[in-house]
Amino acid sequence: MAIEKLLKDEATEEKGDRARMASFVGAMAIADLVKTTLGPKGMDKILQSSGRGFNVTVTNDGATILKSLHIDNPAAKVLVDISKVQDDEVGDGTTSVVVLAGELLREAEKLIMLKIHPMTIISGYRMAAECARNALLQKVKNNIDDPEKFRSDLMKIAMTTLSSKILSQDKEHFAKLAVDAVMRLKGSTNLESIQIIKKAGGSLKDSFLDEGFILDKKIGVGQPKRIENANILVANTAMDTDKVKIYGARVRVDSMARVAQIEAAEKEKMKDKVQKIIAHGINCFVNRQLIYNYPEELFADAGVLAIEHADFDGIERLALVTGAEIASTFDNPESVKLGHCKLIEEIMIGEDKLIHFSGVEMGQACTIVLRGASSHVLDEAERSLHDALCVLSQTVTDSRVLLGGGWPEMVMAKEVDDLARRTPGKKSLAIEAFSRALQAIPTIIADNAGLDSAELVAQLRAEHHKDETKAGIDVISGAVGDMEILGISESFKVKQAILLSATEAAEMILRVDEIITCAPRKREDRM
Repeated sequence: MAIEKLLKDEATEEKGDRARMASFVGAMAIADLVKTTLGPKGMDKILQSSGRGFNVTVTNDGATILKSLHIDNPAAKVLVDISKVQDDEVGDGTTSVVVLAGELLREAEKLIMLKIHPMTIISGYRMAAECARNALLQKVKNNIDDPEKFRSDLMKIAMTTLSSKILSQDKEHFAKLAVDAVMRLKGSTNLESIQIIKKAGGSLKDSFLDEGFILDKKIGVGQPKRIENANILVANTAMDTDKVKIYGARVRVDSMARVAQIEAAEKEKMKDKVQKIIAHGINCFVNRQLIYNYPEELFADAGVLAIEHADFDGIERLALVTGAEIASTFDNPESVKLGHCKLIEEIMIGEDKLIHFSGVEMGQACTIVLRGASSHVLDEAERSLHDALCVLSQTVTDSRVLLGGGWPEMVMAKEVDDLARRTPGKKSLAIEAFSRALQAIPTIIADNAGLDSAELVAQLRAEHHKDETKAGIDVISGAVGDMEILGISESFKVKQAILLSATEAAEMILRVDEIITCAPRKREDRM
């Protein structure tokens, strides 16, 4: 007897070719969505949230676009995940990795139509990916031993990363900011000590790098505006208990004088706490929470600068760069680690006053102040700069560099094509398909710039059959150009991550032969 029904009502399953088609279509749709943002002439997308306030984001960063989408298709979710991992790992190449995975699946779909088994395609793709990676390894340059050349490599990588972003008009200015900031890290990949402050007003060109730490707060009334050789206590403690606050309880007193006594006791308690804090030998107190008028007055009398309500990111970063630890109890001054800096003063940026800490313990610390026309421009500028900082900090640890502009894809495609010719059997078709998918990236870069992609890629392929060629697509002049002369470079680590992640994602989606969707849970009637 056949089983009529295995799954619950409303649960659905799709098998075999239908499941595979659903996966392919979803993944290719996601790739097509971000495809137009690829390359120096890529376009932006406007993302509008459906929540309160209808927030608008204008961006061409693949990971940001995909993060904001609510997706139903399971295969599409795999691609969203790889772009997110790419963003976390190396910071750039988030669009390329999705586009490459989409192209690999588009080629795989044609092969499946020819009745080639998915496992054959997967093993062909694996061989091709290994061959492509080796082709890149033979072509990398490493200038770590020559600081001048290495710095120029970093500048080129930063300018290439920024040229596809909103900062492309001032890319030299921002590349210099990013390289200076990353060189101060001295090989660390911890970007925590680089702070980015956004202030609307002025133009993007007015952005600058400040050596030190800037806290987005004002100095209170009657407090010292300038402190040299500061000892800083960073705390997260309640400094507002000088008022009677008793919730959920009733205090009965027999006269108003008793209320005054309670208030006096509270005040005395607060005074003791302030005395304990001052006893640490500090001249600057930064608190995460509010500081009420009375304790502020006491601090001002003692000549201590008190800063209240510093945001949590700001306070954690301040503790990190000044070498302090965030304290919440003050009974043992010897166990509290104070922060130090040479000078604290108030500065003006645009219309706003901020507090500037210079000469901090952690020499790597610096602040990049971004100026721009509106908050949308500033948000996108911050994302672009963050990408550049991530790529540079990764390049400092792994200093291998490649040329850009579609050159690495053509180098890989040529080697993979040679491998296909040497491989017997059906696998060779899959390897050939991999080579076509790689060539899709320069094709899309040319298409996005409004150029004749078929003509350019054909010329590029011919160029790459010559030895030691450095040809890639020069989007500005609309022809094939020498990437070394144009100074277009990319980090090897980014390219390797794109290649391996895209291949693995495509492989994962190819293995699917059934999609089972669970029935939605129903609320039980409690009547």
